[in-house]
Amino acid sequence: MKNLSNVKIFSIAFVMIFALQSCGSSSDDPVDPEATQYNIESILTKFVGDGLSYSVNGNSVTFTTKNLPDHKSPYWPTNNALYEAYNGTNSNWNKNPGSIGAQNIMFTMTLNPAEAVNKSSTPMGPIGISRNGVVFFNQYAAGGSPLTGEINSFDQYLGHPANTTYHYHIKPKSLTDIYGEDAFLGLLSDGFPVYGSLENGKTITNSDLDVYHGHTSATVDFPNGIYHYHITNEDPYLNGNGFFGTAGNITR
Repeated sequence: MKNLSNVKIFSIAFVMIFALQSCGSSSDDPVDPEATQYNIESILTKFVGDGLSYSVNGNSVTFTTKNLPDHKSPYWPTNNALYEAYNGTNSNWNKNPGSIGAQNIMFTMTLNPAEAVNKSSTPMGPIGISRNGVVFFNQYAAGGSPLTGEINSFDQYLGHPANTTYHYHIKPKSLTDIYGEDAFLGLLSDGFPVYGSLENGKTITNSDLDVYHGHTSATVDFPNGIYHYHITNEDPYLNGNGFFGTAGNITR
């Protein structure tokens, strides 16, 4: 009986120790990959442009841009040093009545983007900012129409103005010419990055992406992985059914 009592005492002690270890400090628990917190502050230095600035305040960043492209275009006034007649490859090119003019556009977005519980549609007008300060628009022309006809007014660097607001709906060719088709190109207002159409030497197509036109994988800037959008060569080009994350504030 004495030996049996000792066995019982040992068994009870073992169970108590195991229970205490199971309920111990969370710092000893395995990391939940779903709880990973992204931080985009490391890529802010890539934003450089005339009339472009940013400031960090707590866990958010505010960009202010005059929205002036740093490349040539037929939409500059003819007396501007960056004026260049259209010399692209679209035989159906047709200049729209707009022109490039300075704006005052401000984006405030989180430095720690996360998937939104309730996704929101992208608005008409600016939805993000490229690394040279020019804004991104979504995949629709005025009135929510497809870009099919409007593409014919895109200049040789694949942008055009709405009145005086120059913008990119599709690939910003000036940036991919400089940095490559796999480069970081900017941010949408939910804080998630935008990349070109190449990843690890592979051309990304719509079938590689979710309905918001993004996916999660490692990039040069985020080797541990991050959700990011890709610009592809087919509709919806840059964005899909809305923001993956929670959109920040845009004023203009």
